[in-house]
Amino acid sequence: MTAGEVRDTSGSPTDIVLEVDVAAPVERTWTAATDWDRQGEWMLGTRVQGTAQGGQGVGGGIRAVTGVGPVGFVDTMVITGWHPPHGAYVKHTGRLVRGTGAFEVRERPGGSTFVWSERLDLPLGALGRLGFRLVRPAFLWGLRRSLRSFATWTERH
Repeated sequence: MTAGEVRDTSGSPTDIVLEVDVAAPVERTWTAATDWDRQGEWMLGTRVQGTAQGGQGVGGGIRAVTGVGPVGFVDTMVITGWHPPHGAYVKHTGRLVRGTGAFEVRERPGGSTFVWSERLDLPLGALGRLGFRLVRPAFLWGLRRSLRSFATWTERH
């Protein structure tokens, strides 16, 4: 595997599990992954607009907007698990994005692996599942690109 290659280990149409190796120690990767205010520097089309409790610890929160120009959506999250430097677990509480997510960092020889996972509760029942099936390839393309950027960004900071 080459540096920055993103692996997809997703299990179902509404689960997303992507991982990327980072040539940085666990602690640096963790710090980069949980620096919510700077997430827009590597996450395509996303800007964090605020955090509760600084986005740190159980009960903390994150408010992000994802989109291009005037078209986008708000993604609010509450931190449900906080285990530095290995895992931050969230519950999505927005109108459009609901479900759970995880940001995990695993040690590996020569650095760390960053794992981004989502288990989505799609709105609108069957219509929502069909709609997500249509947008999933574009969503995964953007997330893969973002994770490659994350690896490079983390290695440089």
